[in-house]
Amino acid sequence: MATDRRIYFVNPPYERIAPGYAFIKHLTNRSPSLGLLHLAAQVREVGYEPTILESDILDLDFDGVADRIIAAAPRYVGITLFTVGVWGSARIARKVKQALPDTVIIVGGPHISSMGLETVKRFTEFDVAVQGEGEKVLVELLKAYDKAAETGQPVDLSPVPAIIYRKNGKTTVNPALPLELVLDELPFPAWDLLPNFPHAYKPAVYDYPRGPVATIAASRGCPFHCKFCDTSTFGAKVRYYSPKKVFEMMVFLQKKWGIRHIMFVDDLFLASRQRTTELCNLILEHGLKMTWTCDARVDTVKPDLLDLMKRAGCWQISFGLETGSDDMLRRMDKSARVEKSERAVNWAAEAGIRVKGLFMLGYPGETRETIEMTKAFVRRIPMTIMNLTKFTPYPGSPVYRELYGTTIRDDHWEKMNGMNFVWAPDGISVEELDKHYQEVIGWFYKQKRVRRRYVKESFRNPGHLIRLGRAGLGFATAKVKSYLKGRRGLLIDRVETDLDMKTDPATVPAVAGESCGTGCGTSDKAGGLVKLKISR
Repeated sequence: MATDRRIYFVNPPYERIAPGYAFIKHLTNRSPSLGLLHLAAQVREVGYEPTILESDILDLDFDGVADRIIAAAPRYVGITLFTVGVWGSARIARKVKQALPDTVIIVGGPHISSMGLETVKRFTEFDVAVQGEGEKVLVELLKAYDKAAETGQPVDLSPVPAIIYRKNGKTTVNPALPLELVLDELPFPAWDLLPNFPHAYKPAVYDYPRGPVATIAASRGCPFHCKFCDTSTFGAKVRYYSPKKVFEMMVFLQKKWGIRHIMFVDDLFLASRQRTTELCNLILEHGLKMTWTCDARVDTVKPDLLDLMKRAGCWQISFGLETGSDDMLRRMDKSARVEKSERAVNWAAEAGIRVKGLFMLGYPGETRETIEMTKAFVRRIPMTIMNLTKFTPYPGSPVYRELYGTTIRDDHWEKMNGMNFVWAPDGISVEELDKHYQEVIGWFYKQKRVRRRYVKESFRNPGHLIRLGRAGLGFATAKVKSYLKGRRGLLIDRVETDLDMKTDPATVPAVAGESCGTGCGTSDKAGGLVKLKISR
């Protein structure tokens, strides 16, 4: 009998804010998982039959995803894990395992690269975890299982590098090998496996000038060590596609799917000035009519490069500005300072490139004074759009270890989406942080300059207005349902579960210098861990 070579790749559902805020999906980024597209393309090259389930696009909840998989009964299931989605993914895997005990559940992604051992120990529903970049490792893993099925022998996973699995009742970690992945040798991402691509996969509202849109990662890795960032998946060594290969990808997307805008999702698109210049020159020489956006550090831009990028179609640059305080930047281990950040933003605006500022509120060491400095900084610089996140100590980041020691806080994972304060600095309550958060966002988007820009963009791309309308209708519907249920307009379910750990205090090390006498939970009136409540 022929070996079943089907594998279902899953991008699982997760909460963008909290239960009750489903309407937010009309405004947020709905781009596909680029990692799954790369994996699907790689396994297809060696004879496997991949299917991609984008749960958000297919409007599937946890049970819906599991039911799709059970109905197809594939040999393998691969799930990409972000911290916020771990519990939900375990729920999917549990249901699949109950119906299809022989199906192999493989997990990977950023959360596994940083917390793989703890996750595999905690969730027995996951059979194997792949750490780091998965293209080569996944192929070797599938071949090991296929060999066992063909020979009738027990599967031997010992030769497969960079995986975590259970063997004889013990969790085993196979060491990783040195990175030998040459990006130019990889097949193009398997965009053809996405249903209704590209029209269903829109970025966040007002984050692109016109569609259709596609995403490309022109490089992998980041050599910097910002303390709030987890770089465990791609590592510190930066590896690039050649400018020629990136250009070929852009042309392919335009010719086959009519893509008009590219979002480069590299951590450091401008890490190499030479490669950026070569790509821009290729675009100009061939007259490729596409716009594009990228992320950059403020210390990688100069006026002449920005001018070239603008002429080559660059529409927006996202800068990780974080804060208006030099002291806070030092605490984050960011080499840039506020003066340099302000200069970079001004240079980009002068070149005619839209600026998106990425900020963070509530990082350790934050005070009322540093918050006021951030407010003043936001008022000074010519941004068109900003993204203010609530500080989240993501597993794998240096600050996570500083705050939590080696204690795994899996009871907080469901809230780690950047939209919930799961930790508060000393002397500032969560209520006060939320107030400052609303003030910064509210002031920025009430500016006449910003509003005029959005009015113009709405006329150029009415699709943004349609998405706003759908979100508004969803909000109104949620409010009405809340009143009808006697919840007085509250959108979050009042039937909640305290997520703080309820283990024996003697087995849990102290966190951030506090006693664990109450299960490591602290009041939201002071610094330290916050008691989180979310619906189950």
